[in-house]
Amino acid sequence: MTSTSASGLARFNALEETAALAELHEACASTAWARQLISARPFATPEDLYAASDAAMAELTAADLEEAMARHPPIGRPEPGDPTSSREQAGMAGASAELKAEMLELNLAYQEKFGHVFLICATGRTGEQMRDAALERIGNSSEQEREIVRTELGKINRIRLARLLDAA
Repeated sequence: MTSTSASGLARFNALEETAALAELHEACASTAWARQLISARPFATPEDLYAASDAAMAELTAADLEEAMARHPPIGRPEPGDPTSSREQAGMAGASAELKAEMLELNLAYQEKFGHVFLICATGRTGEQMRDAALERIGNSSEQEREIVRTELGKINRIRLARLLDAA
């Protein structure tokens, strides 16, 4: 564990509950997930925090997952002024106009079928990789897709929690 993440973990463990909830809400919009992590504090290591995050993610209901997804913008269209989504979706920033148009159509078709945004851990992925994943996943059943979304959210949460610890 780096000294930055150690000091970040100590800071997070010491936060008053409301402040800790606010920081967790920046990582994931699920209230149930955040409350589970708060109740598990203090964490001895960042790995303990990540394991608690994974465990909380595994227990989220369909409604909790919907709450978590509601704050994620469509791939290729991060909210203006949202540096987190812009950074995570950097693989789409240099995409061609054709790829961006194709991703927009896939986002719309996916949302029409599943009722929520196409969610993928975009960090480190190219625009083509995200498009290919959307093309592959649009054929899934709602049940299959819900579990894939749960896994992708877990990956995103780990990245965001690590950033939270390193920001101290």
